[in-house]
This record gives sequence, structure tokens and C-alpha cells, in this order.
Amino acid sequence: MTIDDESRSARKEREIIQAATQAFISKGYDGTSMEEIATRAGASKQTIYKHFTDKETLFGEVVRSTATQTNDVVEMVARLLSEAEFTDGGLQQLARRLMGMLTDNELLKLRRLIIANADRMPQLGRDWYEKGFERMLTTMASCFEKLTSRGLMRTPDPYLAASHFFGMLLWIPMNEAMFTGNSNPRSKAELERHADVSVEAFLVVYGVQAK
Repeated sequence: MTIDDESRSARKEREIIQAATQAFISKGYDGTSMEEIATRAGASKQTIYKHFTDKETLFGEVVRSTATQTNDVVEMVARLLSEAEFTDGGLQQLARRLMGMLTDNELLKLRRLIIANADRMPQLGRDWYEKGFERMLTTMASCFEKLTSRGLMRTPDPYLAASHFFGMLLWIPMNEAMFTGNSNPRSKAELERHADVSVEAFLVVYGVQAK
């Protein structure tokens, strides 16, 4: 197979995954057929099956494709929690950006799909959690540990502190969006205020002035 053939194949695979993502999000797992995906991708069913064995395999690839978004978040966490950025309000910037990224409408719908199919495809849900939130928590915990060693934070248990941060920041807004079906139950200004207050409360416990 030539390089050009490989490029075309990779491009077609991306197009199929994009089409499948939209189909699964709009119609759910059970309501989506391979024929529907083929139509959206502008391909034949034979082409779809050439790249993906069955619908479950394709759904798995759709879920795993969000790993690139996780990479972006992990990089952002590491950058904004560096010593220089942290002392210049990096935690507040991080909180505001996380609110926007993790309450993205498409990501919320995909999250609902994964939860809805957790009993049927438990390994997929575990993979998504481990490559998503688990990586974010681990990265944040590592940053908190470094900031603590430099006297900028007090985190006897950095991983627990990271869990508290995500919990304070996302528990209500994300669950509100997840359970009400409303992807934007709060305005951007309300989400930013929630992020700012969460950071203030978090630093009361884990900031350098904590008693």
C-alpha cells in the first residue's frame, strides 16, 4: 500500500468517526444503524465495515477519539499550574477554562451515551474514565505536589486535593447539565462566577494561608 493510499484510508476513517459521532449523539446507540453512518459519511456500508468490524467497535473508536481533547486539557493543567502561572492567577484561569471545556454540549451528550451503555460496554466506560478524568486528576495532583514543595500550597494529599478541586468546580454544573438535558443551564458569566468562588474556597483550605 502506498503512502497516498494510507493517507486516503486514514482520512476516510476520520470522516467515518466524525459521521458516527454525530449519528450516535443525535439518535443514541440503539437508534443508530451502520447504514445511517454510511449515509452521513458519504460512503458505502462495505467501506464502513472495511474500517470497523461492527457498530460496537465503531462506537468505541468514537469514544476514544475524545482522547485528543483530554490531551489538550492535561497540557493546559500542566501549563497553568506551573509555578509562574500559578502565582499569576493560573488556578482561576484553569477553573474558568475547565468549566467551558468540560461542559461542552457535544462532550456532555457523549458522556450521557457512555453512561447509558456502561452495563453493556463496561470496559469502554473504564477506558474513557482512566484516559480522561483519571489523567486530569493525576496531572493536577503532580502539579499540586510541586507547588507544595515550593511553599505555594499546602496539600498533604495532593491527589485528594485535586479530587476536591474537581468536585467543587464541576459537581453541580455538570450534573445540572447532565440530568436536565439542558446543555447550557447557566450563562457564561454564572459559570465564571462559580469557578472564581470555587477557587477562593479551595484556597482557604489548600492555600499557603490555610491553618
